[in-house]
Amino acid sequence: MKHVIALDVGGTGIKAALVGAAGELLHEERRRTGREQGPGAVVEGILAFAAELFAYGSEQFGEGASAVGIAIPGVVDTERGIAVFSANLGWENVPLRALLGERLGGVPVALGHDVRTGGIAEGRLGAGHGADRFFFLALGTGIAGAYGINGVIEPGAHGSAGELGHVVVRPDGPPCGCGQRGCLERLASASAVTAAWAEASGDPRATAADCAKAVVAGDPRALTVWEEAVAALADGLLIGITLLDPRTLIIGGGLAEAGETLFTPLRAAVAERVTFQALPEIVPAALGDTAGCLGAGLLAWDLLATEVSA
Repeated sequence: MKHVIALDVGGTGIKAALVGAAGELLHEERRRTGREQGPGAVVEGILAFAAELFAYGSEQFGEGASAVGIAIPGVVDTERGIAVFSANLGWENVPLRALLGERLGGVPVALGHDVRTGGIAEGRLGAGHGADRFFFLALGTGIAGAYGINGVIEPGAHGSAGELGHVVVRPDGPPCGCGQRGCLERLASASAVTAAWAEASGDPRATAADCAKAVVAGDPRALTVWEEAVAALADGLLIGITLLDPRTLIIGGGLAEAGETLFTPLRAAVAERVTFQALPEIVPAALGDTAGCLGAGLLAWDLLATEVSA
């Protein structure tokens, strides 16, 4: 059975799968990145994991994987197959495509940015299926997005399109690691809500999920934190809607797990802000934490299709 290897590399864990031609998950595995052992060990762990998956596919399906798709965080040069920079993994200019191809005996490798790869899966297989224009926004430790047109993600001229997390929504707001102040991700990401609720509640162990629960319980401190985050998010989304005019706006990531505690006030806040803009449908992501793996698999199949057509 023809299949591809899909790898979704995060800051602490690696999700992997063997993916069939119709996008079906034939086999899934997870393991830790081992980043505490250093960036070189993370790379070696990925290469070894891919080799194990290749061997497993050969044994189970009578042939090894036809290609590999890998989604990684940080700055990614997809054309050259290089992991340019990742603060979470300590990477700088790692030639990941070449290293994987060499380890697997010349198997073609497609490299992608983690959020844009998740956007591919949500656009083709998930909440954006059937939408000609969609914007996928992941609300996690940071905030990043992906703009899809007919199932294809627009990377931009330099590979950084969709970085809505670094749109300034509060010019006098807190400093951001990017060098600006008041960026959206400093106010409306899961980590931002976690920090704000930990301070408001006086519990340093409190999380964004705890804040959402306190909102449901009617805690006025939590309501204040939540309303401020939703207002900032709505302001950022209005900028994205004005520039991109998506038909569907897909929200994923850890903060989206709050469900209607997030989506009900967010839809209302965005609706209050639009004037001439067309209001898109705002929906939760459908694929959960499998989006990255499925998207990486799609990258691999797309690469094979390109090679055949060439």
